[in-house]
Amino acid sequence: MFQNKIVIHYMDGRLVKGITSDFFPNKETFHVAPAGEAAGGKPVEIRIGDLKAVFFVKDFDGNPDYDEKKEFDPAKAVLGRKISVVFQDGEKMVGTTTGYQPDRPGFFVNPVDPKSNTERCYVVAKAAREVKLL
Repeated sequence: MFQNKIVIHYMDGRLVKGITSDFFPNKETFHVAPAGEAAGGKPVEIRIGDLKAVFFVKDFDGNPDYDEKKEFDPAKAVLGRKISVVFQDGEKMVGTTTGYQPDRPGFFVNPVDPKSNTERCYVVAKAAREVKLL
């Protein structure tokens, strides 16, 4: 079973770090085994409607001192459409997407910065204050 390291950001500011193997953007819920829990512990059910975003990460800690770049390198080709997302809390994410449609409940963004700890992010559409295709 494929497992993803994720950091879940709730709309109210809470964070949950853990592992999931059943996240699908077309479902209303998924499960996460919180990081640090004993093996075999019961996974927690997460409702996507309560979330800001699900960050699929390289590691749980990242580098808090790293200043992630938000600009595209004009010399490098990109896959997908360039996009900028400003969340309700003011956080900004810049990257590419292949699935953004304004009427969908969410979409994936791949960060522009290859050194980002985030591999990809599922943005819950209602948590976005502004979405711009660049």
